Amino acid sequence: MENLKITSGLEDYIEVISNILKANGKVRAIDIAKNLNVSRASVSEALKRLNELGYINYDRYSSIEITNKGELAAQSVIRRHNLLHKFLADILTLNEDEANGNACKIEHVISSEFIDKLDKFVNFYTSNTDYSEKFKEYLNKNLT
Repeated sequence: MENLKITSGLEDYIEVISNILKANGKVRAIDIAKNLNVSRASVSEALKRLNELGYINYDRYSSIEITNKGELAAQSVIRRHNLLHKFLADILTLNEDEANGNACKIEHVISSEFIDKLDKFVNFYTSNTDYSEKFKEYLNKNLT
């Protein structure tokens, strides 16, 4: 099986490309630049690299298409981000900006095993309201 691991920066690009495609049906370099707050030149370089690695189909004068390999990578990043965000916001009760910012940083460096176990923990926590209420009480008492 081919290695799907790419740099964290390129993971951000493939995640944004996938999200924009789902929302709009098409994606342009300017959309990516605005979303990531980067220059068009940076986007162009990243798109060339993602194309070379087989994550997207791209040439300067046509639309950007995500490949199956790219969609798998995007879904992996999105899953990690969403799970981390849920853990940080809903369980650790961080505010939205803090939860989102930390999820964006952490999503690139954690292992699949960690994510699988975190997923099990989050599911356990959310399905056991007695446990979750006790934990929230504990947090409130010990953080104020």
